[in-house]
Amino acid sequence: MASILETAASVGVFNTLLAAVDAAGLRDALEGPGPFTVFAPVDDAFAALPPGTVQTLVDNPPQLARILKYHVLSGAYSREQLVAEDNWDSLEGAPIPIRSKDPFEVKNATVVTADVVCDNGMVHVIDRVILPG
Repeated sequence: MASILETAASVGVFNTLLAAVDAAGLRDALEGPGPFTVFAPVDDAFAALPPGTVQTLVDNPPQLARILKYHVLSGAYSREQLVAEDNWDSLEGAPIPIRSKDPFEVKNATVVTADVVCDNGMVHVIDRVILPG
């Protein structure tokens, strides 16, 4: 079975996320044994950010790492487990609200594909970049 990052690379819609993971220096951590739950924004989610935002974040690795860690939970959790709680603590430290069960929403993003099982955790594909705060 592939890791979270290998799975993301094989799909072809997470190029910006993968580049951001590298720019933030998080590749080794996310290739580790985990397990992790990752709310993975597709390329279109990054493209929807205001112009220049992605480049600004790439130029500021600590801020980029903070935002990316907000998309990650320690432990592998399925949709069924996630919707049982109103909030989950991200690796960044801030809680991530689970907004509804149907559609399945994480903060202000809709989960377009849930429960992608990987060697070191679980991926839920989201349509927006979520921000702490």
